[in-house]
Amino acid sequence: MPSSVVAAMKYFADAAKLRIIFVSGKVYDYLNVPENVYREMKTAGSKGTYLNTRIKGKYQYMEIK
Repeated sequence: MPSSVVAAMKYFADAAKLRIIFVSGKVYDYLNVPENVYREMKTAGSKGTYLNTRIKGKYQYMEIK
């Protein structure tokens, strides 16, 4: 199901980095994210809710653009 917040996401297993591309065009990398968290987010009914409850505030991040 398409998300109204998350346009796309990519996981870099070698760096344990989760890249979130928002509908707004902003891009953030979340660091030290376990691969199972990425897999859970991929299958979540609401990507935005999952992001807000399981990722934001729990993992360090940096804005890419």
